Amino acid sequence: MCSRIMEHKKTKKIKHAEHIDTVNKETYSDDVVFEEEDGMAGKMKKLKEKLDICATERQEYLDGWQRAKAELINFRKDQENRSKYLSDRVQSDLITEMLPTLDSFEMAFCNKEVWESIDKNWRIGVEYIHSQLLDILKRNGLVEVNPIKEMFDPKYHDSFELVDVAEKESDGKVVEVAQKGYLYKDKIIRAARVKVGRHRPK
Repeated sequence: MCSRIMEHKKTKKIKHAEHIDTVNKETYSDDVVFEEEDGMAGKMKKLKEKLDICATERQEYLDGWQRAKAELINFRKDQENRSKYLSDRVQSDLITEMLPTLDSFEMAFCNKEVWESIDKNWRIGVEYIHSQLLDILKRNGLVEVNPIKEMFDPKYHDSFELVDVAEKESDGKVVEVAQKGYLYKDKIIRAARVKVGRHRPK
């Protein structure tokens, strides 16, 4: 009888110990889970921080690259504009230096009676040279300003004399062009020297 009681007590102790061991294991398991969750949360936080840093650096690199690209484009445009300006300036200066030559041709042609008295073949040759020269200059941007019967415009005309006119409609208009003016690519390089009509009512 005593042995049965002792055995029963042993069995209860063993079961109690097993129960405690099971509880301890479950508690340890829960602690491990919590620790793993805490560790995972920490890793996720660090990973997010690294991603934020990468995103910031990426944006900085992108902004820097875009600025550099814009600066390069602007630099190229400035260089192109400067090159075009210098080219136009050189060409304009060259054409301006050739204007007296055109004036010489115009002076030779203005006296029709004298001009037509010259040998015809020689005259045709000179007229052809003048035509060629003028055509080349026009193809390169030269435009004649010959404002006869046009309203006087101080932007394009240089008045050196007022001439009394009988017709009222000629008042303020160019009645004579002493020297043609010229434009180069829409910019005045020499104003036309003109006489302007002035109507005075009687």
